[in-house]
Amino acid sequence: VNRLVSQEQYRQARYLANWLRWLHPADGFLEYPQLLQGLYLGKQGRLDEAKQILSHYQTSPTTTGRMASATLYRMEARWEELLDWVQSSIPEKILHKEAWLEVAYLRSLGELGDLNGLLQGVEQFEQRMGRRGHPEVLNTLRLYALAFCGQPKEVQRLFETVLQLHPPASRQFWLATAEMAAGNWTIAQEMLTLWQSSKDISLANAIRWRLSHPLICSEQTLTESSQAILHQTKISIWHEARYNNQIALATQTSYVTYALIGINILMFATEIWLGGSEDLYVLYRMGALVPENVLAGEWWRAIAAVFLHHGVVHLFTNMLGLYVFGALVEAALGHRKFLITYLLTGIGSMLAVVFLATLTDSTTQLTVGASGAVLGMVGAEGAIQLKGWWVEKARVAQERLRLIGIIVILQLFSDLVTPQVSIVGHLSGLILGFLAGSAFFRAKRSPK
Repeated sequence: VNRLVSQEQYRQARYLANWLRWLHPADGFLEYPQLLQGLYLGKQGRLDEAKQILSHYQTSPTTTGRMASATLYRMEARWEELLDWVQSSIPEKILHKEAWLEVAYLRSLGELGDLNGLLQGVEQFEQRMGRRGHPEVLNTLRLYALAFCGQPKEVQRLFETVLQLHPPASRQFWLATAEMAAGNWTIAQEMLTLWQSSKDISLANAIRWRLSHPLICSEQTLTESSQAILHQTKISIWHEARYNNQIALATQTSYVTYALIGINILMFATEIWLGGSEDLYVLYRMGALVPENVLAGEWWRAIAAVFLHHGVVHLFTNMLGLYVFGALVEAALGHRKFLITYLLTGIGSMLAVVFLATLTDSTTQLTVGASGAVLGMVGAEGAIQLKGWWVEKARVAQERLRLIGIIVILQLFSDLVTPQVSIVGHLSGLILGFLAGSAFFRAKRSPK
């Protein structure tokens, strides 16, 4: 719901809140759909109807009442009144507990020129909540900090990553705000004028306020500590755009990953058509890896076996892993290097199985599956995150690396206790993927 609200999709948020409100009857969620209806009406230009709904709850000393009051102040751009109300009537404990109330408060600081207070508030929010607690709130606060401090390039970066679903009008408003704060008044005025007649009451009032209250230059007011906070905010956004898994999946089209999944599914359908995916003779005919055959010259089996699977569960688990980790690695390495890494790890893991078979005299064993290639993607992603942490000092990369380590440990434990699983293929794919990721991925210097 909060994500939809941050995207100003109030109608959809209201529908979802109607279903969820019975799970949170004690924290104001029962009335939340009505507040969202008020926001929706305001966005449609129906101010009187919106105010009628919000005013009904405004006098209540509850979460709902405070949210209604903050919404009315924000909708009408009454920032001085909002700031005075929070400072005189809202205890600090409640302010920090109710995230969207704190968002309104911190925005009022920016609107009224208290940039040091805004930046300190953003830093304190991140320290209390972290990136995981309320990511949509944190990103909204980062937007305010960057825009009011005159950083249009970083604002654009936000809109290209975590805020890419932001409405066009809102994007233009905050980009214009950043341009104005950077001293580019003419550019800002042109951008704001385009949306000045918007039927969205909140936006129209915000534009009128912005044009009548020019922003001050942040260089004249920021303390050293505030400048450090602003710099760290820019670095965090840069790192998360490069190493945050959700952002990588959202901002890249994984053509090669989807193509590989399609090929695997097509091969599986062929297995079924020829007699069954668990029929060993069918798998052998289609190119399953048999070490003695490879040693006899049938090298093509090391390639074909990567695209064959023994049963639906085998196919599903591998394709799920490829969908997640393949998309991440493709986003980081690019299409060509990703494909090279996938084939290198898949074929390399099959050849490792052949090598071990010659040492253990088990050259008649049959092997199929993309598991080695999928574990190769895990290894490559581990190398990418390790470089991000080691070279760029990215905290988000350190968090992802820790998670990948847990996944690897669980996978190896599963291999040890599960019969008929090729731990050699998995481990060799993991190592080859790590080496390929280390070779192909280039860490970059963070922006100054």
